[in-house]
Amino acid sequence: MGSKWGSSLPRRSVSGTAGAALLVASGAIHLDLYLTGYRTIPTIGWLFLLQVISGFALALAIAVVSLWPRALVGAEFTLAAASGALFGLATLGGYLLSLRIGLFGFTEVRTTAGIVAGVIDVAIFAALAVAIGSGPVNLGALSSFPARRAFPAIAVVSVVALALLAADVANPKTQVSATTATGSTVLQARDIGGEMVLTDAKGRTLYSFAPDSPSKSACYGSCAAYWPPVTGTPSAGPGVTGKLGTIKRTDGTTQVTYDGHPLYTYIADNAPGQDNGNNINLNGGLWRVVPISAG
Repeated sequence: MGSKWGSSLPRRSVSGTAGAALLVASGAIHLDLYLTGYRTIPTIGWLFLLQVISGFALALAIAVVSLWPRALVGAEFTLAAASGALFGLATLGGYLLSLRIGLFGFTEVRTTAGIVAGVIDVAIFAALAVAIGSGPVNLGALSSFPARRAFPAIAVVSVVALALLAADVANPKTQVSATTATGSTVLQARDIGGEMVLTDAKGRTLYSFAPDSPSKSACYGSCAAYWPPVTGTPSAGPGVTGKLGTIKRTDGTTQVTYDGHPLYTYIADNAPGQDNGNNINLNGGLWRVVPISAG
């Protein structure tokens, strides 16, 4: 065995091993997001689960074929590593689409987890592409002709991917401010799916957040980006019979309440009458439409 590999380092590719580890890291981030709320988002939930399963499966496949004889120069390793590299780019592409234009009715916002996952996705591609171009890790691999040709292209693709990530993170489609920063906020009743629920003057469905109390909102930071608080001075429109009120948020704005529930809109509701946020457990708690109190 020693004479077969000569001065080669261990048979397993360093880049391939790094790529497999990064696939596990990406899968772990998506698994955490899935378990903490994304599983309740229509279509996006099962796509997250598919991403988790695929990431872990590809990492395992790369690790296994790296142990096979001649794996680093064989079709098995090349296929596994290429699948992993394309998987990293595809996952990044889905994230960028969700940030820029929305995906399956869901618009992503800028979060630390999303940025970290995006950088990892680029690193997955780079590591596994290098593993394919390098072949066995030995003293001569980095000076081989195929490697010299592949590495510049890998670097260009990686830099472009990082640039796109930076651009979309810096200017996502949705960084929504409060529904009404100042002035009067008119609340209305609207029939959505056979139930009379609370909406704002534009017909956007309003939501309550289970962790809130009548005097305090528990939704700040990235939560408030997904669920913009309704602010201003409330007034009752036709059919609205519950008790209107306000609370002070930590940023100094006045958030509207209805029957003791601080109110929010949802960024994935792209038109009046939609209730895509109903019964979603996201950002630390359950979100529900606000039913109109009986008069």
